[in-house]
Amino acid sequence: MTKKKAVVLGATGMMGQKFVQLLANHPWLEVSAVAASDRSVGKSYAASTGGQMVRHLPDGLGELQVVEAAPRAIADPDIVFSALPTEVAGPIEEDFAKAGFPVFSNASSHRMDHDVPLLNPEVNAEHASLVEEQKRRTKWDGFIVANPNCTTAILSLSLKPLHDRFGLETVIVSTMQAISGAGYPGVASLDILENVIPFIRNEEEKVERETNKILGTTAKPATVTVSASCQRVPTIHGHIEAVFAKTRHPASPEEVAKSMSEFQSTPQKMKLPSAPPHPIIVRKEEDRPQTRLDVDEGNGMTVSVGRLRRDSALNGIKYIVLGHNLVRGGAGCSILNAELLMAQKYIQ
Repeated sequence: MTKKKAVVLGATGMMGQKFVQLLANHPWLEVSAVAASDRSVGKSYAASTGGQMVRHLPDGLGELQVVEAAPRAIADPDIVFSALPTEVAGPIEEDFAKAGFPVFSNASSHRMDHDVPLLNPEVNAEHASLVEEQKRRTKWDGFIVANPNCTTAILSLSLKPLHDRFGLETVIVSTMQAISGAGYPGVASLDILENVIPFIRNEEEKVERETNKILGTTAKPATVTVSASCQRVPTIHGHIEAVFAKTRHPASPEEVAKSMSEFQSTPQKMKLPSAPPHPIIVRKEEDRPQTRLDVDEGNGMTVSVGRLRRDSALNGIKYIVLGHNLVRGGAGCSILNAELLMAQKYIQ
């Protein structure tokens, strides 16, 4: 396969750097351009990032000149990945879609648009078909695909086997979220060191809305009652979530563990490059998953579940799930979305 050319918008930020890092040796894609704000335009990519995350850039990527995040500034890419901040992402992503490009966005700007797929590929690969409806409505040659909020991506992947086999009525989740979720420079060190911050703006609302869109059909969202409480904790990468799930049908911890451990979906069947062989790992140790030990499972694309047990209060199941917020919850999920639409021939 001839590699397709990919541009990364917002390439100098933390999520943008993760996109470039994951694309550096990708078998189907290659970075042809990096774009960012005016203060970085004209500089080399290496100089613009200052080694915040990507210290060793292969294949001359560090020498790429940063360009403006506009279609006129970029020479005919095949795919656009957007790591732009939400406050500016919406109209820029629309400009690229209007210009005929498939746009894969990590921003929240278009996630809840009814005909924009909000894709977590193991959970709702069939939602990719919404791009055809989107193109009919907009009359654009391109389209926009969104990946979920980082917390939602981790949560919804762990919920998928439960929802399919037992049905979900209520989900209560309390999160412990790493500081890289706030971007760079993120949370001030004197605010987060030896501290927990029990508020992340708009995070709980995103989790509650997005989970039902992902678990639903292309026609309508699911009707699971989702309640979230989100906290920032002093870890670098990896969100841990304490999940309490009431199911429609009885589910024992043993049955849930088996369903999660055996779970595979469209990306695994299609053998997509970024798809982990096992999207969910169930840990049997009483004190796992742990951020330090488990965050990079499956190259950051696998979520780790542990402490599976009955929840007598909800008449359901409770467990801990851990996932890498920049990979499964961000750039890795978006790249897997692109692989899915390439394999399904939405991108020629």
